[in-house]
Amino acid sequence: MSKKVLIIEDNVDIRENIVEILELSGYTTFAANNGKTGVELAIKNTPDIILCDIMMPDLDGYGVLFMLNKHPETAATPFIFLTAKAERIDVRKGMEMGADDYLTKPFDDMELLSAIESRLKKKEIQQSFYSKSLDQLDTIISRNGGLEELKKTIQERKSRQFKKNQVIYYEGDKGNGLYLVLSGKVKTMKLAEDGRELMTGIYVGDDYLGINAMLANEPYHDTAKALEDSTLCLIPKEQLERLLNLYPEVTKAFIKLLANDIREKEEQLMQLAYHSVRKRMAESMLRLYKTQHSDTDSFKITREDLAAMAGIATETVSRTLSDFKDEGLIEKKGSIITLLDLNRLAKMKN
Repeated sequence: MSKKVLIIEDNVDIRENIVEILELSGYTTFAANNGKTGVELAIKNTPDIILCDIMMPDLDGYGVLFMLNKHPETAATPFIFLTAKAERIDVRKGMEMGADDYLTKPFDDMELLSAIESRLKKKEIQQSFYSKSLDQLDTIISRNGGLEELKKTIQERKSRQFKKNQVIYYEGDKGNGLYLVLSGKVKTMKLAEDGRELMTGIYVGDDYLGINAMLANEPYHDTAKALEDSTLCLIPKEQLERLLNLYPEVTKAFIKLLANDIREKEEQLMQLAYHSVRKRMAESMLRLYKTQHSDTDSFKITREDLAAMAGIATETVSRTLSDFKDEGLIEKKGSIITLLDLNRLAKMKN
């Protein structure tokens, strides 16, 4: 079956030229002359890849990408921006929003075909990796019909790449499903009234995001952002509710995950309320250490994220890290922290 490509371009000559090239190369094409029509076609036809001009009236390319990211059917579809500008700021903004690539007009036939083929190939590789990671779900749910149905549901969903610092969802967004982290690292956070950020959790491979919102049928309670380049899968709310209703063992598993999440939040609140700055810093670094999937005692985190995690000011983070370094507890090079004495950090006095 030929791959489906959606072209969203307001310039009729460019649009028709792209359609002709792709159809001659065996692709099935859909074309839109504006962003609004493009979004409608994308949701209706679920293309394998989307090419979209940036500078369009009414709804520009950024708006198109933003709207498609809100729909589970199109959130993981590879997205290539077409731009007449080669300015770095335009490219960077698009990539930070989740675009997979960009082509600067004018481009030739081979550039166009190469960009499409490379993105589709990368998507296939991601799906292959994705399937392998599902075997680890055996540690979450017992082997029975519910597990197999959950695996099947996840396998049918598309994985999506999130670049470092890219927002996955905002606090207050409608909880339209459950996210499974396949690779990378994601943080959740809330903003205080004074604008300070409080990190509420860190999630790594095989962790779920949004359980509270999904089970309570409420909007997301915090904002989720990628701490590093990450791959996630969105399981739509409707499909998950069907599994929960049909398979009690799946429901029990997610209730257990929710209970663990609540317990961790309670421990974090106790630390913020009663522990000293030094003890909070030590506990935060130990939490980061436990998220590592390697044997190394090092992890990478910015001063700002560490401050948000420990609930202290960034200046205090710098002073405390300097003290820990002088005491031989850690080593620090840039944003990389190496824990030298896990036992002393764990037994830090309050």
